[in-house]
Amino acid sequence: MIIESMRIKVKKLHPDAHLPSYAHGPLEDAGMDLRSVEGAVLTPGVPVAVATGLAIELPPGFEAQIRPRSGLALKHAITVPNSPGTIDPGYRGEIKVILVNVGKKEYHVQAGDKIAQMVIARYEGVELDESDLADSVRGAGGFGSSGR
Repeated sequence: MIIESMRIKVKKLHPDAHLPSYAHGPLEDAGMDLRSVEGAVLTPGVPVAVATGLAIELPPGFEAQIRPRSGLALKHAITVPNSPGTIDPGYRGEIKVILVNVGKKEYHVQAGDKIAQMVIARYEGVELDESDLADSVRGAGGFGSSGR
């Protein structure tokens, strides 16, 4: 199977930065690993923006979604609190990953550690029209309205 690849420009802002990479390739992985370019101490309950030393240039209509790594979440209770975080196509600054420790003991991030995943996704821009809304079966039923 041949998959068409989109090319994304990446700039290293730090000499020790690692380019995002797929652990098993783009046919088996949706997310590329992002690595820290610095050490950080994650104290329980305190969000920290951890630098990757990278900037990217996305084409219009695409975003980069920053997501937690399942191993960090399961083994150390480390997550991305605004998951998925969005990098907009117009942003050219350094990618930093907001990490939070929801566990009970400190966690130490070392430079070079895999800290998150980045998924490139297409999105649709929309225009909003203020108006009355059509009726639906669900209506305004929200949180828990479909039962347990």
